[in-house]
Amino acid sequence: MKEFVISEAKVEIAVLVGLITQTQDERKTNEYLDELAFLAETAGAEVVKRFTQKLPTANSVTYVGKGKLEEIKQYIRNEEEEEREVGMVIFDDELSAK
Repeated sequence: MKEFVISEAKVEIAVLVGLITQTQDERKTNEYLDELAFLAETAGAEVVKRFTQKLPTANSVTYVGKGKLEEIKQYIRNEEEEEREVGMVIFDDELSAK
């Protein structure tokens, strides 16, 4: 007779990052982040925080500005101190084949 072991899967902690741009207002950005959160949670992640920034366009290197990047890093460090390790940062952006 085969035995099955049921174990709880480790939930991956995630934060989301979106941009408010000239072509995407705050309402639309929040709608996209809602959809992204739903997809992340469906895949088994727990979304604990959302970050948004208003920029004309995405920074080609970091997506967000330096200050926002530091804010995200500090949040992740604080979560680690509280023993909640953020395992992924999900950026809301279109993929392109450049």
